[in-house]
Amino acid sequence: MGDLGLFGPGSVTWRVHGEPILIVAGLRALLLQSLHPRALAGVVQNSDFRTRPWHRLETTATYVVTVNYGTTADAEKAGRNVRYIHSKLHATDPRTGERFRLDDPDLLRWVHVVEQESFLDVARRSGVKLTDDEADGYYREQLRAAELVGLDPATVPASQAEVAAYYEKMQPQLATTRDTVESMLFMAVPPMPFGLGWTPLRGVYTGVAALSLGLLPAWARQRYGLPGIAATDPAASLLIRLLRASLSTIPRRLIEGPIYKGAMARARAAGHPV
Repeated sequence: MGDLGLFGPGSVTWRVHGEPILIVAGLRALLLQSLHPRALAGVVQNSDFRTRPWHRLETTATYVVTVNYGTTADAEKAGRNVRYIHSKLHATDPRTGERFRLDDPDLLRWVHVVEQESFLDVARRSGVKLTDDEADGYYREQLRAAELVGLDPATVPASQAEVAAYYEKMQPQLATTRDTVESMLFMAVPPMPFGLGWTPLRGVYTGVAALSLGLLPAWARQRYGLPGIAATDPAASLLIRLLRASLSTIPRRLIEGPIYKGAMARARAAGHPV
């Protein structure tokens, strides 16, 4: 009962991931990850995301919450499951025809870095106050999450400067393929769950998807054929702040899941203010 997991109270991870606004960061990460042809091919060729997009989203979100707020045993079990699944899967490079494994460290590193950079970027731009030292601390903490999926922490960028250099290095490997465009359009207008279809929820989701695109780095927006002008960044930052303010009016008990609530209960039992 006293296990506070991989991070715990006082960690930058708990400060960042306690924000409901990070749902936007998840979509931003998917859009950015899709610019890597091999990473996208691994998903397209091995996933049922087109027929069950909300199930995939729920599964991914549950994994992230388990790693960040679950017990150490739960986080390690989730990591073992991911490593086992990846070890069994292969895909074909759409450009070269080469077969590759989904547990290729280069692919795992791309997915990890994009996720963590997206979480941190959206949190800070929405108004979560973090110093540069704290932002670097977040990347260092998340090396534990990288290790869970099978990465050597020594090979993973662990600061803002290292992430920026990594993105610069990776850009020649990125491309806007037909799969990239189709995936972007699917993520922008997916089938809505529970038969909601063309209801106001559709409009809300479309707005969030558009905001996620606007929050991408300028070089990524340009690859999607969108404006890469500097004016896009402050506009997106203003909108994400307004959305975070709107979400803050919703009672937290309505949006806190059982894994998060369990972590808070264990922290309080251990005498930590949360």
